[in-house]
Amino acid sequence: MTTAAAQQGHAPSGNGDDGDDRGGLRVALAGLTTRGRSFLAAGVAAGVCAYVLGQADLLRVGLLLAALPLVCAVVLHRTRYRVAGTRRLSPHRVETGTEARVHLRMDNVSRLPTGLLMLQDHVPHMLGPRPRFVLDRVEAGGRREVSYRVRSDLRGRFPLGPLQLRLNDPFGMCELTRSFRAYDTLTVIPRTEALPPVKLAGESAGYGDGQQRSLALAGDDDIIPRAYRHGDDLRRVHWRSTARYGELMVRREEQPQRARCTVLLDTRRIAYEGGGPDSAFEWAVSGAASVLVHMLERGYSVRLLTDTGSTVPGEGAEGFAGSGQDAAEASGLMMDTLAVVDHSDGAGLSRAYDVLRGGHEGLLVAFLGDLDEEQAELAARTPRRGGAAIAFVLDSGTWLTGGAVTGAVEDRLRRLREAGWTAIAVPPGTRLSQLWQQAGGAHTQASAADTYGGWS
Repeated sequence: MTTAAAQQGHAPSGNGDDGDDRGGLRVALAGLTTRGRSFLAAGVAAGVCAYVLGQADLLRVGLLLAALPLVCAVVLHRTRYRVAGTRRLSPHRVETGTEARVHLRMDNVSRLPTGLLMLQDHVPHMLGPRPRFVLDRVEAGGRREVSYRVRSDLRGRFPLGPLQLRLNDPFGMCELTRSFRAYDTLTVIPRTEALPPVKLAGESAGYGDGQQRSLALAGDDDIIPRAYRHGDDLRRVHWRSTARYGELMVRREEQPQRARCTVLLDTRRIAYEGGGPDSAFEWAVSGAASVLVHMLERGYSVRLLTDTGSTVPGEGAEGFAGSGQDAAEASGLMMDTLAVVDHSDGAGLSRAYDVLRGGHEGLLVAFLGDLDEEQAELAARTPRRGGAAIAFVLDSGTWLTGGAVTGAVEDRLRRLREAGWTAIAVPPGTRLSQLWQQAGGAHTQASAADTYGGWS
């Protein structure tokens, strides 16, 4: 929510300086409308004709025509009242193709009623036409509320404002415009798709698919106690530590470690061709957003990694986030990043490879563009420990022509599969939920094949 106040007309100067008054009056005269300027010109012309022809009645008519717009400008300039404007977005963050509503409220905080007000808010053309409203007379201490809707098919952060207020006199001779200084920002994030709950990393650590626990104690001498908390089982009280510290202490239990998931988004400019909401790059961004939201809902600690080597939410704790109340904040931060992510000028995936060399990313889901032999070999060498690796490969040629996957792409997919990846080609217009289900089935078959091969 943003609140701003604008002074309409003239406010008396605190130091008695008349310079601001004269300057404000010049602004008021400059605000004469076409009607006001026409009346002023007609009055001057009538006065000149009256002087030439010696007609006193015509002179009086000319003086009336010329005086009317000038009097309106002075009265409008001398009007003293204050108007406060408030803008509220509902919501502040929306998906592409989804509408958001902008609520505007105008409060007359002065003791005088206002005249006719024209309200205009500045919005980028991607969000729709510029909204304009006409507000009738607002009584002293009164308020008026209006709203409008915005919608964008493109990702990004779009400023809303500043709000402009136009004041007219009753005759339409003069118009003054004041702008509020404050503005809001609407964040349009990629559209996300609900994914089916398939088992992709059954051997990895987590709360749902499998659990890896770290022992909090390894014998009576290695107990690491903690202070008693309300609701703890009294059978876990460690009396020796209680006597030592002088407060009730309990044994730590085995703590489950949260499963990890890294989503790698290839943003290289040379890896994608074409643009627009239906391009391969936009599909990859939307797919990355869908996977991030899906894994957070399943209780994973997640991070977003790009080919530039940058991670989101951050570098701390290897960039992973999403535990407890931090999940909503981490999700918002990653969605805000994906809202403005653009092509990088990098030529390869080496910086992302350096981040993944530690091999602690857990489940790895990659959205890759065009891969040459070098980049395919680099992706195949990416080490992984305790998690599956899934690659959705988008071929620009296939997306531009709508044809079948070429032999070169099939060769890249085969190389990734031989290295342990679950590599899937992404045809144009395919829903991620279908490919996600396919990835789960392929991973299950690969795991079963490895198991039976070991028994034989």
